[in-house]
Amino acid sequence: MKHISYILLLFAALLLPALSGAQTIKELEAKKKKALQELAVTNKLLNETQKNKKGTENKISLLQRSIRKSNEYINALNSEISLLDRNIDSLKVQKDDAERRLERHRQEYARMIQASYFQRKYFSPLLFILSADNFSQAIRRFRYMQEMAGFRRQQAEEIMSLTSQIAAQEGQLLNDRMQKETAMSAKELESQRLERQTVQQREQLKALKRKESSLKQKQKKQQQQADQLNSRIQKLIAEEIKRQNANKSQGGKAMNREEKLVAGNFEKNKGKLPLPVEKGFISGHYGIQPHPFLDKVQVNNKGTYIQTPAGSDARAIFEGEVTQCFSVPGSNNSVIIKHGNYRTVYSNLTTLYVKAGDKVSTKQKIGKVFTDKENDNKTELYIMVYKDTEIQNPEAWLAL
Repeated sequence: MKHISYILLLFAALLLPALSGAQTIKELEAKKKKALQELAVTNKLLNETQKNKKGTENKISLLQRSIRKSNEYINALNSEISLLDRNIDSLKVQKDDAERRLERHRQEYARMIQASYFQRKYFSPLLFILSADNFSQAIRRFRYMQEMAGFRRQQAEEIMSLTSQIAAQEGQLLNDRMQKETAMSAKELESQRLERQTVQQREQLKALKRKESSLKQKQKKQQQQADQLNSRIQKLIAEEIKRQNANKSQGGKAMNREEKLVAGNFEKNKGKLPLPVEKGFISGHYGIQPHPFLDKVQVNNKGTYIQTPAGSDARAIFEGEVTQCFSVPGSNNSVIIKHGNYRTVYSNLTTLYVKAGDKVSTKQKIGKVFTDKENDNKTELYIMVYKDTEIQNPEAWLAL
């Protein structure tokens, strides 16, 4: 039994690195899959801009993102290849060790079978037991015969176990080698595409550099429009809260039981809320950010910009009640949805599917996102999150 326990412990120890490696490969596969999905959305939007041969801001932003996501994908592939190399080396060592032990067990088993053959031919086990000098010696001889038979069975079981182990390791080695070849082929293709895009980006940035002055003026105007929108939203929300507080001072409640429940649930889902579009990515982060391609220019975003394919609808990130639908020049239509003492704001919409007073559910469509035909069909939603009158970072609330 000691021999069997030793073999089982050794087998488990040998399998442990492979199992932990398999878990890591699974995590890398998930990371690679996410990078590929984000790359697919970006490249779909980028392909839509190829009809326009000019280097627009949208095209360059998409190129920059595509290059960034390509690098993330290649890095994930490199990590996967390195891990597979380590797994293959580890499996080779384990397999060689198992084969050496198998050969040793086979030789021992062959010697035992040979000895057993001669024993049965020239020696009677029964006579060996019966010829004992006394009963105690007969018992010892009987136990000895049992132990010898058990040891032969044990050796046979160990040989079968090692044979199965080696077969499993050979299968895993083959699988890892095939997976490595697939990853290396994917890396080669992506590296070639990345090189082409880097050259394209460099050329288009040079073209944009020649009209940097007009681009800075355009950016200044866009920031002013964004500031006007933010100011209008801040004012509307402040007025809503003022009315609530007035109602409370007259004996009413700032929030009823249902609103408190919605607010609590909204808060519990921080970091888990869905994107306000079905497919898309962050094209402008919250806060003060450097301009993607204009030197010494910063943008101050009070919310988050999410780019999505043309024709996409905006959707509520949580259940609530529509309190405001309004428009601001340069920002199209906006919708404010109340979630207890939290509010989410969705801007740059054209057709609205909701009106003030409507109750909405999570992921319910609330309007169509504006598509800018003069900027390569850029379709971008602007989302803000408020707690009372305090601006929140939307990216902290969304499941990104």
